[in-house]
Amino acid sequence: MNNEPGDSSSKDSQGDISPPANDTQAHPRSSQALLDAEMSENPGPNDSHPWDPHKAAKDIEVGDFYLKVRKNYRAAEDRYREALYYKENDAMATFGLAVCLEKLNQPDEARQEYEAYLKILPDGPEAKNARKALARLKDSNSTRGK
Repeated sequence: MNNEPGDSSSKDSQGDISPPANDTQAHPRSSQALLDAEMSENPGPNDSHPWDPHKAAKDIEVGDFYLKVRKNYRAAEDRYREALYYKENDAMATFGLAVCLEKLNQPDEARQEYEAYLKILPDGPEAKNARKALARLKDSNSTRGK
């Protein structure tokens, strides 16, 4: 093998890819960390669902688009539910879901979600609207019962 200046020797040699001799002592839990990472990416049937606030935020953004722009309440409902899957107790997803359920004529479920929003953010940006909606749903329920 004749290596002149400028010639590459990488194609002629194989690098040693084995871990250092003291790897187990220097990083005793590294294999467990890899297993933990793999499990969080592929949860089993008894594991809780993944927590992904970025995915939840994107689902809320798309849900808002379906709700406000397209008036597609069923699609918006699906996105808000998915957001709540990735980030439980998200106030904005809960409020959006409540609005969708009210629009889809599911007053009991809507009432539960408005109440849940107020538990999460009693003085939040949609608290006033949630209280108005609860009063409206209560009034419609009392007139419906007559």
